[in-house]
Amino acid sequence: MTCKHLNIRVSGKVQGVWFRKYTKDQADALKLFGTVQNMPDGSVYIEVESTDDALLDKFIKCLENGSPLSRVDHIETERRTECNNYKSFEIIR
Repeated sequence: MTCKHLNIRVSGKVQGVWFRKYTKDQADALKLFGTVQNMPDGSVYIEVESTDDALLDKFIKCLENGSPLSRVDHIETERRTECNNYKSFEIIR
């Protein structure tokens, strides 16, 4: 199976509302690998990988819902052909 890689930028009220922890919990539950980090512009940037498109679609649906205190206004995704072969899903502080 080939690896699928997504670069995702989530904007809205997504910092200071446990969004990165929520993202990690969702990724771990779906057995996805990658990273999540806050960006200086107030957005959250995620890199995520899987061999299963359906799991990536489920993950994006989770991001649309967001953590209980967050408000997701926009999600931008970019597919890449090469993968970083992450071994876990980590929060970058």
